[in-house]
Amino acid sequence: MSLKFITAEQAAELVNNGDIVSFSGFTPAGAAKAVPTAIAQRAVKLHEAGKEYKISVITGASTGPSLDGALAKADAINWRTPYQSNKDLRASMNSGNAKFFDMHLSHTSQFMNYGFFGKINVAVIEACDVTDDGVIIPTSSCGTIATGCKLADIIIVELNRKHPKTLRGIHDIYQPANPPHRTHIPIYTPSDRCGEDHIKVDPKKIAGIVETDLHDEVAPFTPSDPITDKIGANVADFLIAELRAGRIPKEFLPLQSGVGNIANAVLGALGENKEVPAFNMYTEVIQDSVIRLMREGRCKFASGCSLTVSPDCLDGIYADMDFFKPKLVLRPQEVSNSPEVARRLGIIAMNTAIEMDIFGHINSTQIMGTKMMNGVGGSGDFTRNSYLTIYTAPSVTKGGAISAVVPMCAHIDHTEHDTMVFITEQGVADLRGKNPTQRAHEIIEHCVHPDYKQMLWDYLKLGGTNGHTPHTLAKVFNMHLEFANSGDMRNTKF
Repeated sequence: MSLKFITAEQAAELVNNGDIVSFSGFTPAGAAKAVPTAIAQRAVKLHEAGKEYKISVITGASTGPSLDGALAKADAINWRTPYQSNKDLRASMNSGNAKFFDMHLSHTSQFMNYGFFGKINVAVIEACDVTDDGVIIPTSSCGTIATGCKLADIIIVELNRKHPKTLRGIHDIYQPANPPHRTHIPIYTPSDRCGEDHIKVDPKKIAGIVETDLHDEVAPFTPSDPITDKIGANVADFLIAELRAGRIPKEFLPLQSGVGNIANAVLGALGENKEVPAFNMYTEVIQDSVIRLMREGRCKFASGCSLTVSPDCLDGIYADMDFFKPKLVLRPQEVSNSPEVARRLGIIAMNTAIEMDIFGHINSTQIMGTKMMNGVGGSGDFTRNSYLTIYTAPSVTKGGAISAVVPMCAHIDHTEHDTMVFITEQGVADLRGKNPTQRAHEIIEHCVHPDYKQMLWDYLKLGGTNGHTPHTLAKVFNMHLEFANSGDMRNTKF
């Protein structure tokens, strides 16, 4: 059959009120853009006419302003999962307007396959190529695209000419079977491949193709600063010490890194320190620093779910595909974030925290325990299952008015049972093999900003020998309450 080309507005007419829609995108990389914008415009017109119009949105992770931002501003989202980073959607979620449920990214495709979300009505995906017989080549991410295509009643393809057809061969599309028929994922090194270089669908399901010429909406990363540089140096020094002590094999181990400016700076520091061996990555997000390190020979291979790189960096990759294609692979997130594979490969996981507490818990998601920032993302997939797990954060934010280390996190995403090492620009706290009181001493001594160190010692002394974890429940959130009252945790009294 021949494929049908339609406009974004015609595609939007195929998406009905109440539909569950699976969109491509893992970060803004590879996210659908033209169709969700048209859906948002349709929603505005219907709302102005007094008609109800909202859809439920599943993606791989966060997306860009043309998807999450446009739909949020149009009040077109019923519920959303698994992760987001858009300010307009964040405001809608935190006001209670758009319902958001935060999920580990490795669970998303599983929940879709198991029917836990309900029937997927439409898949809207970005591709660099599509054929009459139903072969689809994704662009700069995989996410949940293959699962959405499999389950949806209809598929709308955004054929984006910004991404070359030479991308074919960079993807490794593998979908685990549902229990009780699932077998192991056959990946034993980061460069192993176990799937296909394309997605194959029944061409009759492709309801239309929308041609576009739109850049990924990945914002350029903020340059490193003295704080992030120091955090990166502390991570590198810690890993070198572990190598010297024989606690990391001399061949080194694959790295996983979260997304953002701190993660980018940490990877840069590891690449620049020649005592750290040239390394492989088995991660979810491949950032600018990874591409630079590949050119320098410091990163040998990177397996991920998305090329979350700045526009100039992506153009550079596309201009040099013969160099990069043998060094990169993009996988669906149930593979890139697989706990099974992470544990087998012995990954060193490095993620960022919003908040740490003195007994070893991590808050990755909530500001002051109530306001969602972005979501847990893939951090939990790797935290519990890696060979070594590191959490990084600046010791203070808001000009020093907030301490990243508190008596107890206002929200806990990763418990003391899974965390191992905390690192700020102040130093390194190694929590392995330590009880709660020992962890508290390690964290306060090595990770806390000088403005808060005595304050947290005072809190710890209040607990005395009050049980295995010496909290003083009447005062455990004094720092958070002080910030709510005065805007500065430094005014806290215990």
